[in-house]
Amino acid sequence: MAVRQDEHERTLALAETALGQIRALHLPALPRNFELWYQYATGYNPDLNKSINETLARNGTLGETDVDKIYNTFLSANRASERIDTVGSRVLDEIKQVLGMLDAASGSATSYSESLADASEKLAGGGDRDALRVVIERLIAGAREMEANNKKLEARLSASKQEIEQLQQNLETVRTESLTDPLTTLANRKFFDQELARVIAEAKEKNEPLSLLMTDVDHFKSFNDKYGHVTGDQVLRLVAISVKQNVKGQDIAARYGGEEFAVALPNTALQSAITVADHIRAAIMTKELMKRSSGERLGRVTISIGAATLRPDDTPQALIERADECLYAAKRHGRNRVICESDPEAATAKTAAARVA
Repeated sequence: MAVRQDEHERTLALAETALGQIRALHLPALPRNFELWYQYATGYNPDLNKSINETLARNGTLGETDVDKIYNTFLSANRASERIDTVGSRVLDEIKQVLGMLDAASGSATSYSESLADASEKLAGGGDRDALRVVIERLIAGAREMEANNKKLEARLSASKQEIEQLQQNLETVRTESLTDPLTTLANRKFFDQELARVIAEAKEKNEPLSLLMTDVDHFKSFNDKYGHVTGDQVLRLVAISVKQNVKGQDIAARYGGEEFAVALPNTALQSAITVADHIRAAIMTKELMKRSSGERLGRVTISIGAATLRPDDTPQALIERADECLYAAKRHGRNRVICESDPEAATAKTAAARVA
């Protein structure tokens, strides 16, 4: 997809802000430090920003140790895999302990079997009453020991079962976090790309329709610059809520990047997809935004949407590009509207030299 001029300028401004913070704190201009401060400048990760602000307020600066801690907590690409490795190690430890107890129980059972065999021989050989009493007492003692060992094993297996169930929940949490956008709680770009490829393959196999919506917040940069990133985040959450309320179970909604959202609609023809898009657009337009800190009314937010439907030879990227072209045709023709690839306004999208936000 072509890079819009305003997007170019916006990202340069964010980069300059990040470098300014690095200079002010006399930090090395390492890629890791740049990534940290670039994310801070976007404001898209409120927990990261909060952690940085609290550290600065407490220490007056941000040292390398602080940077390491914050980066590893919020940005490290290895974070999810490290947590999965930790869970995996704990599962293996549980399995080893249970196997050890099973070995011990097996040894006890073998010993008890030998005692039974020995007792059987002595009973078969007869003997006086005292000898028989000794044999019976040994059998009773062995049975009680077996019962105690079985109870211990049962308790350990029950505890292990609960522990492994908890670890499974932890793994599912890690998986969900790795595929979810933290600000909007919609799916993230990674998950969307995976699912779009899957539903496209299914649609082709079953010869079913599939449509795609690409959505962008109108004038978001101006809004963000005027009211700040916190209010900008509020706008993105509002859009995400409206998207969630207007899609059904099999649909896939995601924050595609920045202020852009994507919705894949399996088994949905283009006209039906346009109806869904209009419902989302209207839902957002009817909500008036208010600045939480002051109660100031900020007006209404609008979005532009492009819609495209799957063709037999489409790749995921080809479908995304056509929907994206329709999106920016909607931008050029007044915003706050839905344009699909069959609309006359979309015909000139491929030859447009520039895009507007």
